[in-house]
Amino acid sequence: MPPAAPDSMKSAAAAQTPVVLDLDASVGALPGALRLDLRDWHDRLRFACSQRALARFGERLEQTLPARHGCAFLGSGDFHHLSLPLIRRAARAHGRLQVVVFDNHPDNMRFPLAIHCGSWVAKVAALPQVARVHVVGITSTDIGLAHAWENRLRPLYRGKLRYWSSQVAVGWARRLGLGAAVRSHASVDAALDAFLAEIETGRDPIYLSIDKDVLRPEDAMTNWDQGQMRADALLAAVARLRPRIVASDVTGEISIAAYPQWWKRALAAADGQSPPDADALRLWQAQQHRVNLRLLSALG
Repeated sequence: MPPAAPDSMKSAAAAQTPVVLDLDASVGALPGALRLDLRDWHDRLRFACSQRALARFGERLEQTLPARHGCAFLGSGDFHHLSLPLIRRAARAHGRLQVVVFDNHPDNMRFPLAIHCGSWVAKVAALPQVARVHVVGITSTDIGLAHAWENRLRPLYRGKLRYWSSQVAVGWARRLGLGAAVRSHASVDAALDAFLAEIETGRDPIYLSIDKDVLRPEDAMTNWDQGQMRADALLAAVARLRPRIVASDVTGEISIAAYPQWWKRALAAADGQSPPDADALRLWQAQQHRVNLRLLSALG
């Protein structure tokens, strides 16, 4: 019989074990992953939920997640607000954090009385352990002039949040004295390079959150309007950040949403979501799976 692995080796292996929070059956089989069946939470959490529901889900995670684990895969970008309890958990474990979010959208929009996949970043920026949230790769008009009023400005003014965007008209931010917080670049590659040059001057641990809608549809089709980042560029950036990453999550899978709540159906339709047909869904999920495997490799 071979000798038992030392506890330090077991601990290191546990820290690298990916976790699938299986809410919508969209994440394919990942090598060595722990899969938690959470589909009973799908209808309550998808797209939006109450603060109480998210707090209860956070309690469920505390009961079921191992103390140490690798990247958490959350399913569709409709669940990106579930990053909030994961980041709270990381902040308790590691203290001061930089939070890096690769996303085509700011996820910092106003959404009264509840929280949804486009409003959670302001809550993260308010955490005392979070030094700054960087949202990288934005090409969405969510930060354009027409939607400027929907963005929560307080975390931008306080220096707790920074947008790294390209090809969006953000002159409004400069006029409001937010030019340092809302960065505009000629291309998504230029925005990524500028972000990396800044983040690499620091030493804080990093929580990494990736919504694959930051990528071109050719690289990974998602449920949302998409950005222009190439998968190769994203993976290269993850590799550069890797030495400081202490926790991470990935969203942006594609799946079919059947919202039981009329108001979720209305809001999703207003955001341009439309269900894919079954054949396209299989092809796109296979494409997504290939990206997930590459992300796991980049994260180590």
